[in-house]
Amino acid sequence: MTSRILVADDARFMRQLIREIIEPEGFEVVGEAADGRAVVEEFERLRPDVVTMDIVMPKRSGIDAVREILALDPTARVVMVSALGQEALVMEALQAGAVDYVVKPFKPDAVVATLRKVIEKER
Repeated sequence: MTSRILVADDARFMRQLIREIIEPEGFEVVGEAADGRAVVEEFERLRPDVVTMDIVMPKRSGIDAVREILALDPTARVVMVSALGQEALVMEALQAGAVDYVVKPFKPDAVVATLRKVIEKER
């Protein structure tokens, strides 16, 4: 069964990069969001298996969006995407309920491995 992924990042090229990394590995990108408000709306509409979420986004931070998504669905799986040097924000996101994270710049194998690990692990 194909895992359904929602990709949230304010940079279009980052959303495209994630798509190009994960689609050839059998993941289906069911939606994209460019800000923290849109990702919550798209999550509610699409109910993906996993959300990849940038930490720093307009309208609502990725951390606040994680909290809202988990309020809608406590079993939701959110993988944070952060730049190097955002360790404090990553820790805050994990405390808010994110299940894992990947660091930019991406190593494609690490992105795929993290998604597989998160999908295989029961919440």
